[in-house]
Amino acid sequence: MKFTESPVIELPVGTSVLSLQQDNGSMHVGTSVWPCSLLLVKFLDRWAPLPPPENPYSHLLAFRSKRAVELGTGCGVAGMGLYLLGLTDIILTDISPVMPALKRNLKVNKRVLGKNLKHSVLYWNNIDQIRALNPPFDFVIATDVVYIEESVGALVSAMEALVADDGVVLLGYQVRSPEAHKRFWELCGEVFEIEKVPHEHLHPEYAYEEADVFIFKKKNNKQ
Repeated sequence: MKFTESPVIELPVGTSVLSLQQDNGSMHVGTSVWPCSLLLVKFLDRWAPLPPPENPYSHLLAFRSKRAVELGTGCGVAGMGLYLLGLTDIILTDISPVMPALKRNLKVNKRVLGKNLKHSVLYWNNIDQIRALNPPFDFVIATDVVYIEESVGALVSAMEALVADDGVVLLGYQVRSPEAHKRFWELCGEVFEIEKVPHEHLHPEYAYEEADVFIFKKKNNKQ
């Protein structure tokens, strides 16, 4: 999928529709709606209505009383989408320059969401900011966050610090940089057991050929 030039993207989730404002002309990548955020939300939206045993992801969708944090939330797409699917105890995080775009989208969608979701500034290498979020979390959400090799180490460390021993990292992923890609999977392989969602399990209208969803669990505590 190529980036759309439209300043507003509408994303149906369950019985609701999110209205997502973006600014592709900004200096910050977090002010654009990236494809993997749509991919992850619609993957879970596809399976949410189905009961077990026909739903192989029913354990992932057992959101009640679970805590979550999103890394690199950008315009807030994945966080807002998962909130609508029942993951209501969620904190959306990103760097300071992206906060105005996030807050704008939270305000625009407040009627759909029913409230203003929790959000916080987080730099992945800032241990104090990570601790202030009060980990561990049952879910760590991240989409389209691997594009600069220099940030990969801090990202993987942040994911490891934030996710509970029996928790899950939900990752929407697309190769953005060969160097960052190589480094990211090397580091993740040391820490996590990695499951790739079969492409045919993604939402057919959002199953972008070059993008995937992965499920991570900590290696030494795999359930």
